[in-house]
Amino acid sequence: MTAIKHALQRDIFTPNDERLLSIVNVCKAGKKKKNCFLCATVTTERPVQVKVVKVKKSDKGDFYKRQIAWALRDLAVVDAKDAIKENPEFDLHFEKIYKWVASSTAEKNAFISCIWKLNQRYLRKKIDFVNVSSQLLEELPKVTEESVPSGENQSVTGGDEEAVDEYQELNAREEQDIEIIMEGCEYAISNAEAFAERLSRELQVLDGANIQSIMASEKQVNILMKLLDEALQEVDQIEFKLSSYEEMLQSVKEQMDQISESNHLIHLSNTNNVKLLSEIEFLVNHMDLAKGHIKALQEGDLASSRGIEACTNAADALLQCMNVALRPGHDMLLAVKQQQQRFSDLREHFARRLASHLNNVFVQQGHDQSSTLAQHSIELTLPNHHPFHRDLLRYAKLMEWLKSTDYGKYEGLTKNYMDYLSRLYEREIKDFFEVAKIKMTGTTKESKKFGQRRLSLMATLPRKESAVKQETESLHGSSGKLTGSTSSLNKLSVQSSGNRRSQSSSLLDMGNMSTSDLDVADRTKFDKIFEQVLSELEPLCLAEQDFISKFFKLQQHQSMPGTVTEADDLDGGTSSRQHNSGTPLPVSSEKDMIRQMMTKIFRCIEPELNNLIALGDKIDSFNSLYMLVKMSHHVWTAQNVDPASFLSTTLGNVLVTVKRNFDKCISNQIRQMEEVKISKKSKVGILPFVAEFEEFAGLAESIFKNAERRGDLDKAYTKLIRGVFVNVEKVANESQKTPRDVVMMENFHHIFATLSRLKISCLEAEKKEAKQKYTDHLQSYVIYSLGQPLEKLNHFFEGVEARVAQGIREEEVSYQLAFNKQELRKVIKEYPGKEVKKGLDNLYKKVDKHLCEEENLLQVVWHSMQDEFIRQYKHFEGLIARCYPGSGVTMEFTIQDILDYCSSIAQSH
Repeated sequence: MTAIKHALQRDIFTPNDERLLSIVNVCKAGKKKKNCFLCATVTTERPVQVKVVKVKKSDKGDFYKRQIAWALRDLAVVDAKDAIKENPEFDLHFEKIYKWVASSTAEKNAFISCIWKLNQRYLRKKIDFVNVSSQLLEELPKVTEESVPSGENQSVTGGDEEAVDEYQELNAREEQDIEIIMEGCEYAISNAEAFAERLSRELQVLDGANIQSIMASEKQVNILMKLLDEALQEVDQIEFKLSSYEEMLQSVKEQMDQISESNHLIHLSNTNNVKLLSEIEFLVNHMDLAKGHIKALQEGDLASSRGIEACTNAADALLQCMNVALRPGHDMLLAVKQQQQRFSDLREHFARRLASHLNNVFVQQGHDQSSTLAQHSIELTLPNHHPFHRDLLRYAKLMEWLKSTDYGKYEGLTKNYMDYLSRLYEREIKDFFEVAKIKMTGTTKESKKFGQRRLSLMATLPRKESAVKQETESLHGSSGKLTGSTSSLNKLSVQSSGNRRSQSSSLLDMGNMSTSDLDVADRTKFDKIFEQVLSELEPLCLAEQDFISKFFKLQQHQSMPGTVTEADDLDGGTSSRQHNSGTPLPVSSEKDMIRQMMTKIFRCIEPELNNLIALGDKIDSFNSLYMLVKMSHHVWTAQNVDPASFLSTTLGNVLVTVKRNFDKCISNQIRQMEEVKISKKSKVGILPFVAEFEEFAGLAESIFKNAERRGDLDKAYTKLIRGVFVNVEKVANESQKTPRDVVMMENFHHIFATLSRLKISCLEAEKKEAKQKYTDHLQSYVIYSLGQPLEKLNHFFEGVEARVAQGIREEEVSYQLAFNKQELRKVIKEYPGKEVKKGLDNLYKKVDKHLCEEENLLQVVWHSMQDEFIRQYKHFEGLIARCYPGSGVTMEFTIQDILDYCSSIAQSH
């Protein structure tokens, strides 16, 4: 270690004018052991700087390099880990904590001891040494810098000598002094003994001079001692005089103490009087209620505006007096207790008066509003409660006072208000919905009889549902026509296209009054009535909710932890928990309380809306489309205002019912598609549910234009069109009178035309599919119906093509016995133009029987057959030209003849 220490001093610290005092071999705790050295150093120049330097061996050689240095003044704590047991670990707390493990405990202790001594000598700020043995922490001897020779000012004395190595290099100043001395004696180097003797003689001369100087100063010392004795005598005289003065002032002091004590008592008395006056003024100013306020609370008129204002001011003054923050000890005063009791009695008395008066107002409102119900019974409007709200809002501040002072009576008023108003609103709303139902079931003048019939059916529907169903089936016959309604109330007249021309019963004559025009009128009227119902209910609920918030002082848009109520009481139940009038029960928020009050007051709205929706659905299930759009719009509007409000919640619940009815309407239409039956004796034509889908889609597009719930309609479209496709194919497979291809062709042409006209974006794929099915089945029907109009000629040329397929050259076919020119001429003569025209005429009649008039596809089909016949003709002509070249054999009619025949036949029919 000594060799390393000399090497470090020579290579690292001497060039930097530093001296190495202590060294310890360490490695970082918890990591791979990479040894380094921590060195304690001081600078050789003033001011002395003490540092802790980390030295590490270079990776590229055997020399050492200075890695990092810390000033000792930045060291806060030295932690030796254990003051009793030997432990090589220690921590140094600089700007962060450095954890080290020394190679030995002795090295660690020597290094920490050196750090402690340097701290004691050079630093004003003392370092904390933790877990360090007291034996290591020894005080340094106090050595003044003046006692240290000039050449040793930078050395460490006393205990430091143990830390400094025996060998010490001379600093620059020491070297300079020695050189000056040696220059004065030229033989110093050659004759060291002579030089040492000279130095000894000079030292003796200096010592003699010092002794003579001390002996010369003895006379001055004696003079100084004499002067000190005289000074002590003067001090004794002064002390004697001071003692006599103190005895003289002792009596004066006692008198002054008595006067001071008397003044203190007077000052204390004055202070107490001032404080007492302040307390009395405080109590008088804050707990004195004016006589006018007392009179207003006891006898004030709660019916007039002036009386209400006086009572409000008096109640506020009473509340301030009761809520005054008394200082400690005030509540022990009898006068204060009496005044508080008087305030409590006033509060109780006024609270009873106010609650009784407001209860009477609530009851009177119910009677007054009942008298106005008659005038609204014939109009689809709800009574206006604004005057009542305006009158009650005059008491809003008193309600706030009652809420803060007597919550029991406030809660009682809340319950009474809900009870009275719920009964009043229930009567008004039920009458309002009765008028709406009457207007919905009413009819136009043209269909009055049918409307009466429909009302009678509606009245007996719950009891005679099966009978009505049988009656409906008898009116519909075997057509199974799909209607927009799930009941027969307004659809008794709707029949399939085939049956409209065949059935003529008395009930059908009555039902024929409900045409599509009347359906549209009825639906439009229903839509207007339903919209008016919602438009009347919405402002009624919003106005009542706003009034409740203002009158009962409940916040609509923020939660207040002090809000209190009982959910059971608001729901109309009886709470089993009893509580004192001044102890409110907690509720989640005042916003919830508003919603619960609204639910109690308007508890009949949701059932009545559901009944109205059920009636509309019974009248015509297509009404669910109107209701879905209107209800969605009103729910969206209500949620934008307040998503958690009573109106938003109620309309949202009703919207679920409407959506369920809409889905039921779609499911019923699909079910009726599956149950449809076709007549075995008449042609099919356009299937009833295909026409019904067209009606539904047209109606839905007009209703859902710019609607919020377009997605629901698109899903319904997808279900319906799939059902239409599947059941068209099912009916086509079951058809006996009409060919399958005709049923598919006509109905898919109708579907394609409908989708093209309505331009429903979500059904683009189905539109393309319908067009493809129509084209395929048109081609299939043309080929099937046309068949082989020239049968023998077809058989002849089929034989020719068979020979060619067997390998016979086309020009050699004529040499075959069965297919020579004579046989060809013989077959051709059997099909003169007259026979061809007759065959085409029969074909036209056959096609006309298959096709229906509504879709008007006869000319399209006939033109396709004409093209197919001409294609066969050209095929025969080509075979004749290739197999019988130069024979001069031709058909007895031309393509122009075919065109003339087809045109003539089409015009004649």
